Amino acid sequence: MGSFAPLGIDRDGDTVRITMRRPERRNALSEDHLVELRDAFAEAGHSDATGIVLGAEGKAFSAGHDFADVASRDLSGVRDLLTLCTEVMRTIQSVPQVVIARVHALATAAGCQLVASCDLAVAGESAAFALPGGKGGWFCHTPAVPVARAVGRKRLMEMALTGDAVDAATAADWGLVNRVVPDAELDAAVDDLLARATRGSRASKGLGKQTLYAQLDRPEADAYSVALDVMASASQTPAAKEGMAAFVEKRQPVWPD
Repeated sequence: MGSFAPLGIDRDGDTVRITMRRPERRNALSEDHLVELRDAFAEAGHSDATGIVLGAEGKAFSAGHDFADVASRDLSGVRDLLTLCTEVMRTIQSVPQVVIARVHALATAAGCQLVASCDLAVAGESAAFALPGGKGGWFCHTPAVPVARAVGRKRLMEMALTGDAVDAATAADWGLVNRVVPDAELDAAVDDLLARATRGSRASKGLGKQTLYAQLDRPEADAYSVALDVMASASQTPAAKEGMAAFVEKRQPVWPD
């Protein structure tokens, strides 16, 4: 893997671990940090890894956009920054690997957006989540996009309009994270979920993830149309044929990928 100074990027077997290491800035998403995240995910996406874990160090998972960066920009500059941030979120969802957010502390605004954009998320009991723009002067318009798709309309409205943080247990109940564990068990819980989410054919999993995102927000008829075509085509892939043959022959599959 490449070298990104404010990020820890470590290959651990089949897993790439990307760790935000700007504790003094509460892992704020300045332009250079967003570029580093985008490039790190893109590079991991082109590797033969099966999973990616996004974590952070310090007292916050991520405080969201770096206001010192935003305040110095004109309209065009802010639009460019938000476009870059959107590219990061879309890159996370476009890579074929399973991406899990490891959330150990507060995730606010675009930091909460990062969590919602990951495929899966595990939080320690000390974690919390907020869209604080609702009680400030810059509403969390773009962070609300993936959060809405995770928690639903009324819960999004509560988070976005009040700006109040919700604790980890509430985030799990609302669907923003998959589960909450004691802080000391966070790494073990992340590894357990990742192991279960990455088993099987890597090629099949990557296609499956991308198709899920393609159909999620479409009307049901359109979603079925997308899923039907992809699933029919996927039945002819080596992975599908091996999986079916192994089931019929009552043996363990040997994945071609």
